[in-house]
Amino acid sequence: MKHAIIPILSINGSDSTGRSGIQADIITIKNLGGYAVSAVTSLTIQNSEGIEYVEEMAPELVVGQVRSVYREFCPKAVKIGWLNNAETIRQVRDEIVGCRNIVCSPVIMSSKGERLMGSASVRAFMRYLIPCAKLLVIKIIDAEIMLNMKIATNDDMVQAAKRFCDEGAEWVLLRGGLHAEGRVSALLYSENCVQFFSSYNVEGWQRHGVGGSYSTALATRLAMEDEMEVAIKKAHEYLHTQIVYSVDTKGYGIRPQEIYNKFQSLIIHNYREHHDVSFYADKLAVTTRYLSQITKVVVEKTPKQMVDEYLLFQVINHLKNTTLSVQEISNNLGFSSPILLARFVRKYEGKTPREIRNGDV
Repeated sequence: MKHAIIPILSINGSDSTGRSGIQADIITIKNLGGYAVSAVTSLTIQNSEGIEYVEEMAPELVVGQVRSVYREFCPKAVKIGWLNNAETIRQVRDEIVGCRNIVCSPVIMSSKGERLMGSASVRAFMRYLIPCAKLLVIKIIDAEIMLNMKIATNDDMVQAAKRFCDEGAEWVLLRGGLHAEGRVSALLYSENCVQFFSSYNVEGWQRHGVGGSYSTALATRLAMEDEMEVAIKKAHEYLHTQIVYSVDTKGYGIRPQEIYNKFQSLIIHNYREHHDVSFYADKLAVTTRYLSQITKVVVEKTPKQMVDEYLLFQVINHLKNTTLSVQEISNNLGFSSPILLARFVRKYEGKTPREIRNGDV
């Protein structure tokens, strides 16, 4: 039977809050234009304070769900999240091994620091699922347990990713590095790629459910035949607007939340050409005063501060990670002169561009 859809299979546990697990996966797949099919691996009693109880599904129930879905839909991608049974892991591998787009996102530790995956399951995941993964998306804290190593520097991140590739993963996205002060980093690694990403929004990228939704977005984009770098870009954009910068505006209604999320997205796409708040307010069809009210409630910052913070992050990234001259950086980031760029940097960092580039204290 043929379907005019792009089916993506999520194999994951249930989160009744909807912020992670199978529920969040289904929302993510649907939002990105895919068709979600699923296999539930566990039921939980949980809320924002933590997990109270977990009921693991028997291997035959999990495998039966996977087999039934495969028989009808033949998924274009499979996302594997919470699996905590070594025999289930082995049998699931046998059912999905032919899929070209397997994205593994093991859940070993919860966002609250609870251990969710036993040692036997960790070993089984490494043995059976890592070798057939097109992409492994894993937090540093989970990678440390899986590899039995400490990951404390960027070099450690590269070494850890290489070990996963040596075990058979084609690509590795290692998340959650906090080695750079005030930033959270991630590493995309393959045989021919070593690329670091970083963000100042540490809190946003560490929110409950971010990693799971990120891996599901990647699986969906790969199912749509994106190359890996394009899938990363598209998934990153989705996470920015839907989760990382998503907020509860408490009492202000859904419209302010939409405005805030769109404001963040507009900054990301327009910061080079537009540093003035009025541009963003016009695009959002609101006054600058109303936009200020929203950002004050959400992050206790003015819109100008938010634009400048993102611009500053890009300036520092260019200074530290490129060989472009200050003149070239100034041109690329929309400053009318290097002098104005230098004033901007000194205002926020108390240093000159040269001092930042050289790492001077």
